[in-house]
Amino acid sequence: MSFILILTILIVIGSLAFDFINGFHDTANAIATSVSTKALKPRQAILLAAVMNLIGAISFTGVAKTISKGIVDPFTLHNGSVVILAALISAIAWNLITWYFGIPSSSSHAIIGSIAGAAIAAEGFHILNYSGFLNILEALILSPILAFVVGYILYSIFKVVFRNFNLTKTNRSFRYIQIATAALQSYSHGTNDAQKSMGIITMALIANKILPANADIPFWVQASCAIAMGLGTSIGGWKIIKTVGGKIMKIRPINGVAADLTGAAIIFGATYIHLPVSTTHVISSGILGVGSAHRIKGVKWDTAQRMIITWVITLPITAIIAGLCYFILNLVF
Repeated sequence: MSFILILTILIVIGSLAFDFINGFHDTANAIATSVSTKALKPRQAILLAAVMNLIGAISFTGVAKTISKGIVDPFTLHNGSVVILAALISAIAWNLITWYFGIPSSSSHAIIGSIAGAAIAAEGFHILNYSGFLNILEALILSPILAFVVGYILYSIFKVVFRNFNLTKTNRSFRYIQIATAALQSYSHGTNDAQKSMGIITMALIANKILPANADIPFWVQASCAIAMGLGTSIGGWKIIKTVGGKIMKIRPINGVAADLTGAAIIFGATYIHLPVSTTHVISSGILGVGSAHRIKGVKWDTAQRMIITWVITLPITAIIAGLCYFILNLVF
């Protein structure tokens, strides 16, 4: 078995491990509101999220193509396999650290920062595809801002429309609607997040000349990444569920529906234009927007501040970790 093939197999295994961890790390984002309002029991919510993530993951490939060629051109990397492996190790490590402390950080920021950091360590700053990289950064920065605004507006509309309704009956009705919105949000999560690993595997296959430069995402890559994310989702991320579902604001069913619809809309929009976004940032920002429209003092801004700090530091920290991983792996291989 050739050395290149061994490295490619390691990258496939690492990508699927990243998808699995992404599944239980980011599951909380899609189902936290429905669990906190008791619209769904935790096990029911996780099973629903696992199934919908799986379906979403095999529905689209546009984001995967952006990841595979938008940050760096695989053919310009002289040591592409080691770069990609270093990026995966860095992203997995950061995801596990933030999961352990119950901080809803971004898997998207982690993998994009890691790919950039490892590539720069290998080739220098000129290796980055700056137009594609900046487009991705713009999407990562603007999507949570847009989610906050949409969440604020949507819940403000809900307040006007339902202001004369009986609060108890309205929340009971919205609890049933929340099952559908949680399913929709889980599906949207699958359409965007699972594609990041698909893009990494395809990037490795192109870099190692196993696939041609203009190749589509192979179906076996789609299926394996979808299954890995579905299995990871089935494990659940209880620490992050507690943070997103209760430590940002006290969520009622009507708040949860507004937040779920906001998150799903923004994520679908990004998937449609083939851009990766942080589902963590989008969903959490949607909740913050809804909470601000409901009652600004009801939002636990200390938790929000902690989350924002993590979001800001993820890109540079993962880039540095990936660069160090590259130097170590380059010595080994």
